[in-house]
Amino acid sequence: MGYVEGLSKCRHPLASSHVPTHPIVVVVHDLRSAHNVGSVFRTADSAGLAGVVLTGFTPTPEHRGVLKTALGAQDAVPWRHAEDVHHALASLRADGYSVAALERTPGAVTPGEVPAAAFPLALVLGNEVQGVPSDVLDAADRVVGLPQYGVKASLNVSVAFGVAAYGLVERFRSLGP
Repeated sequence: MGYVEGLSKCRHPLASSHVPTHPIVVVVHDLRSAHNVGSVFRTADSAGLAGVVLTGFTPTPEHRGVLKTALGAQDAVPWRHAEDVHHALASLRADGYSVAALERTPGAVTPGEVPAAAFPLALVLGNEVQGVPSDVLDAADRVVGLPQYGVKASLNVSVAFGVAAYGLVERFRSLGP
């Protein structure tokens, strides 16, 4: 069984019917806020992503803060936890996924510029304060970034994920069948 196939089975009654998903998995690495994790689950469900992989010290759906914010999405989206982000990424690569980190770096591409060959895609989110660690950035095939025009040039990680997720879904769908 592949890594993605080994994601938890959805328990939500509506998830039992075949709902098409987009070939995008989000890897949530070392997020501190359970509320941000819950928001990631809701967005992943709404965008029709293939799954969520929680790594490092990221809270899992057993945490009441995740449950409060996810509002049942944790039961509608397949997920798993892995201690080691590099092992999770290697397993996703073995399943045919390319790896993109969501971060502000020179040379980052927008979601709409991600090449067709990048799908299926694993999108890595980093810690709320430190972002995606440099060793994970180095392991990524590409970096996806969002243009930011304000003074702070900073978005909450769950908000940035929402913008990126929908941009990536739109890009994938624009490529046709």
